[in-house]
Amino acid sequence: MRRPSLEVADIFHRHGAAWRAAQAGHLSLGQLKVMSANETCRTAALGGHVEACEDCGHSRIAYNSCRDRHCPRCQGAAAREWLAAREADLLPVGYFHVVFTLPAEIADIAYPNKAVIYDLLFRAASEAMLTIAADPKHLGALIGITAVLHSWGSAMTHHPQVHMIVPGGISLDGERWVSCRPGFLLPVRVLSKLFRRLLLAKLTDAHAAGRLRFFGDNAGLGGKRAFAAFLAPLKKKNWFVYAKPPFAGAEAVLAYLSRYTHRVAISNSRLIALDKAGVTFRVKDYRRNGSERYRTMTLDPGEFIRRFLLHVLPKGFHRIRHYGLLASAHAKANIAHARELLAAPQPKVECNGTGADAATPSDWRPPMLRRQDDRHRDLRTRRRPRPRAALDEGAMTTNRSSSLCIPAENSDRRRPEAIVRLRPIACPAPSAAPKPSALQGPHRNARGHRQPVELRLPTHQAHRCGHNGPSRTVKSP
Repeated sequence: MRRPSLEVADIFHRHGAAWRAAQAGHLSLGQLKVMSANETCRTAALGGHVEACEDCGHSRIAYNSCRDRHCPRCQGAAAREWLAAREADLLPVGYFHVVFTLPAEIADIAYPNKAVIYDLLFRAASEAMLTIAADPKHLGALIGITAVLHSWGSAMTHHPQVHMIVPGGISLDGERWVSCRPGFLLPVRVLSKLFRRLLLAKLTDAHAAGRLRFFGDNAGLGGKRAFAAFLAPLKKKNWFVYAKPPFAGAEAVLAYLSRYTHRVAISNSRLIALDKAGVTFRVKDYRRNGSERYRTMTLDPGEFIRRFLLHVLPKGFHRIRHYGLLASAHAKANIAHARELLAAPQPKVECNGTGADAATPSDWRPPMLRRQDDRHRDLRTRRRPRPRAALDEGAMTTNRSSSLCIPAENSDRRRPEAIVRLRPIACPAPSAAPKPSALQGPHRNARGHRQPVELRLPTHQAHRCGHNGPSRTVKSP
């Protein structure tokens, strides 16, 4: 995939420093971290590694990613990993798409109370779905829900909403699978009224417990009477709940999830230009139809950055949640039982070998590299099973004491020059699956001591030079 000509990082590079200076004292630590992560992502500041072709000597530098969940560059790999883990959970039934949206009045007080109100939005929406679905008058079943939080509109305004993917469910006695009527899941008016009642009650309880904070024009809502008067008009307002027709098969569900699960406020592909007029990007106006729905918008760079940072989530907040049949505690057992009721085959687990390696599923994810001054442990890499120390004849060999990473810029740590020496091998047959090779890179533990970390890379890589042979890592500066 070609890299976009304009990225969010370019806007931060050009206007971020001046905007931070103008907004000094008004930005949270999380917002500053997001800006820093976007600016340093895939640059020399985070280090990287060098790869070279065994035959022609062509080399390339790959810089490390920031892996921040608000970075448009890093969400593609995270989405693919998440989808691969969820592919086995799909059932051969129709999936509905349901959207619960916060009213504008509550969205206004949700910004300084993201962790509390976003959590209440998840709880109220899921409780409304599970309650109405379990009612024998409607579906009479325990349904499964995968919910994803979106806090933005097409123009990056603050517009909190929860998107849900919902199949049918298992009957309350657990004896049969209950399918939805063609094109109909649950009555949206009933869902809207219950969702409104549940969320208003939860907001009242949160206010009484002192969990909500108010600033600016809403500073006067700290009192019990003032907050009750604020919520009173919302009890008569129609709340927006929307249900889309079911998806056409499991492939369509995966295609949808791949676009929405790890999306950020705006993708780099929507950016058009950055010039004196401002930042121009594509937007979709849902109030219009036809060709008028898609248009462009131009914002001042400072306003663009402000809108982008509106959607920084609190640290540790889970934006993807599962309820009902798909709740984490009993998800595997419920999905297996649902497949039995549907007479659907169990998914097959792919293995990467035979014998001792047969129990290890194939995993070609890139290793999680840490910058050199990071004192935290890389748990995912440590949990990864180690490959066999000795490979078959003609396999790659490495020097365990050698280094793979390029040191980050402005690093005061000095180390001797290191070279990874690999024995030349013949390219495997086209039908043969690539085998993982073990390359050792530097890593520092919690005490700052140097430790090797295992990196798994395919040995059969294609370079720009056109040679599809084994690659080797050359010396790092």
